[in-house]
Amino acid sequence: MVLSAQTTDNQVNNVTARLFKKYRTPEKIAELDEKELEQMIYGVGLYRTKARNIKKLSQVLIEDYQGKVPDVFEELLKLPGVGRKSANVILAVGFNKPGLGVDTHVHRVVNRIGMVKAKNPEKTELGLKELIPMELWSESHHLFISHGRKVCSARNPGCSECIINGLCARIMD
Repeated sequence: MVLSAQTTDNQVNNVTARLFKKYRTPEKIAELDEKELEQMIYGVGLYRTKARNIKKLSQVLIEDYQGKVPDVFEELLKLPGVGRKSANVILAVGFNKPGLGVDTHVHRVVNRIGMVKAKNPEKTELGLKELIPMELWSESHHLFISHGRKVCSARNPGCSECIINGLCARIMD
């Protein structure tokens, strides 16, 4: 998750495949020289900052969590490079616990259709969590992302093909 900001999913997948093929544990990553780690993740946006955060994150996991990723939202937020979106996604995908990550697609879609009116992802997340039952958070996250990528794109939303355009605030205005 630390690698995902400002980078495509495809690029993250390529980099993680290379990195984890060789270094599969926090202990192995913590031993890496920061410059070597930078070379391993080169190609993702902000790779120098991310290398520094990954190294620190690995050290924190070893020192504070016995090398294991915590499964509590507040503990995840303490990890270097992990924000609210990442913490929610880690809970939902990694631990099958309720989590509703708000990325650019989710933020754009739910504000555009009028589900929430929020200026930043955190307020969008909190607004959605009030509206959506907890057991549907993870599924909702994935549906909003898919809708944002395939139909409700940033520049040319496919309003005529959208199955919810009758409910959409953008269309109704």
